[in-house]
Parts: sequence; structure tokens; C-alpha cells
Amino acid sequence: MDAVRVVAEPRRREILRLVWDAELSAGEIAERFDVTFGAVSQHLRVLRDSGLVTLRQDGKKRFYRADREALGPLAAYLQSMWETKLDTLAELAEAAERAEGTES
Repeated sequence: MDAVRVVAEPRRREILRLVWDAELSAGEIAERFDVTFGAVSQHLRVLRDSGLVTLRQDGKKRFYRADREALGPLAAYLQSMWETKLDTLAELAEAAERAEGTES
């Protein structure tokens, strides 16, 4: 499966975002979702099989991290998308804070 098809799935994009700057265990990743561990595990397998995340095993734990080089030009696109969403969220929070201030 090519990288574009892999990251087209929203949960896989979210997993990539979670492991973009930090290595996380499969359990830590699964805790962030409202689906079963098995469902998250399947997404991790697709990401791993496509080479978009690296896997490090330590005993029984599996740790994942995004492989930005493997993402190629998609890496810049994803990072830009996440930054835009964070900027929008910050703007909405600031607007809500200002609105609360004027209500008092």
C-alpha cells in the first residue's frame, strides 16, 4: 500500500502525529483512542508494513516512532496540516477567552 493511501485513514494520521516527535509504546498509543487495542494494533501494522513507522522491541513492549524519511514529501504536508490545526485551535481558544472576558 502506498504512503498516501496509508495516511488517508484518520486514525493512522493521528497515530503518526502521536509518534512524530516521541517514541510511544503500543499501549500508550492505544490509550488515546476510543477503539479496541486490536484495532489500533492493526493500524500500527499497516504503518509498520508500509515503512512509515519504526518498531523497537524491548522485552514484551513494542515502541513506535514515525519514520519521517520514509514519508518523503508527505512529512512536510502532515506537519503543516497539524500546525494549521493547532493554530486554529489556539485562535478559537483565545476567542472564547475574550468572549468570557466581555461577559463579566
